[in-house]
Amino acid sequence: MSEPLTPKDLQAFMDQAGIAGEILILEVPTPTVEAAAQAVGVPPSQIVKSVLFTLPTESVLTISCGDQLVERRVIADLYGVGRKRVKLATPEVVLQLTGYPVGTVPPFGHREQLRTLVDPRVLVWSEVFAGGGAHNALVQLYPQDILKVTKAEIVDLHTRPA
Repeated sequence: MSEPLTPKDLQAFMDQAGIAGEILILEVPTPTVEAAAQAVGVPPSQIVKSVLFTLPTESVLTISCGDQLVERRVIADLYGVGRKRVKLATPEVVLQLTGYPVGTVPPFGHREQLRTLVDPRVLVWSEVFAGGGAHNALVQLYPQDILKVTKAEIVDLHTRPA
């Protein structure tokens, strides 16, 4: 397996894709949403998390506000599988598919193009902070750029289907 990607790789991707944004290298690690929010002085809902799930046939990246849990049943219904078939990707799979370790995954710039689902609550912010490719890095960017570069579907990831 090749070396993990870094904030420099993320910056190169952003430059090439024409994404306005800034990678912030912080003096403290940001292993949790709460720590990230505190480090940059914003509410936890303005931190977006990139979480990879595996299904029997493919993997899917979810982008959601940091203060909310992704409802696996939503993903299961979207793919027509049982909820138990939607699994949180292992750290090894996250590193293999994205190139970044768990807890540092940005919303784009991965080793592989991933199907991406963005929760609409992310889009209410004029700017958000996401994983920046290292445990002490965040990327500050416009949520619309996430949609543009990932060609994500907008899906309510937090409300259980009826």
